[in-house]
Amino acid sequence: MTTIAFLTSAEGIERAELVEPWQAVTDAGHDAVLLSPETGEVQLFEHLDKADTRPVDKAVGEASIDDYAALVLPGGVANPDALRLDEAAVAFVRDFVASGKPVAAICHAPWTLIEAGVLEGRTLTSWPSLQTDIRNAGGTWVDEKVVADGNLITSRNPGDIPAFNNALLEAVTHGAGSTGS
Repeated sequence: MTTIAFLTSAEGIERAELVEPWQAVTDAGHDAVLLSPETGEVQLFEHLDKADTRPVDKAVGEASIDDYAALVLPGGVANPDALRLDEAAVAFVRDFVASGKPVAAICHAPWTLIEAGVLEGRTLTSWPSLQTDIRNAGGTWVDEKVVADGNLITSRNPGDIPAFNNALLEAVTHGAGSTGS
């Protein structure tokens, strides 16, 4: 069975951007594992309001990319902003991208990709406020529902989750590597 890692900080995760891809992954017969800088629980949000919590399966510093077929980076404004300050999380993301395995990031999650230094020459999308950051990191920003560039899959917001989920599952099933949207 294929295992897919979801990486978040301790709080500020946009609920739909974790829960809906997680459900799509498990509905497709894959295992999902929640990684975070520390064990315990993470706090999900619906925009700026606290929602439910989720238990962390493993601290990212103890995780090996060899154990996962893909990585999902949910958004929320506070989540990736905190995550990009954690050295172990940034190193995990950098190594995962370098592995060639699918990495799917939605909304504000590309902030962690920027911090990992993996956007040079890549085309992606995100929440619109990240476009200057992406360009400054050497990437090309486009306003599309979902963009697949090599092993990177990105989407703009919760409204794009169905397309995001489809692209993620396609990459897991048939391998990353297609370019375009």
